[in-house]
Amino acid sequence: MSFELVVDVLRQSLWTTFWLGAPLLLVGFIAGIGVSLLQIVTSIQDSAFGTVPRLAAFLAGLVLLMPWMLKKLAAYTVAVFGDFGRYAG
Repeated sequence: MSFELVVDVLRQSLWTTFWLGAPLLLVGFIAGIGVSLLQIVTSIQDSAFGTVPRLAAFLAGLVLLMPWMLKKLAAYTVAVFGDFGRYAG
């Protein structure tokens, strides 16, 4: 296996990981900003008030994005396992 092929496989795996994680991180970021703004406006500093809505938003995002994430991961897996001849050289 050549150096360029190793770099290409690692690059593909890192990009796939990025695209699988980015939507959930974005959901968590937006939920965190929203909850923090709500806490600032209402002057509520209870940690449970901030944690529960963030977890609920993350769970909702995970449930809604799971089919897309599984398709993306399955396509990557098929691409990697379907091209073993390329790696054996």
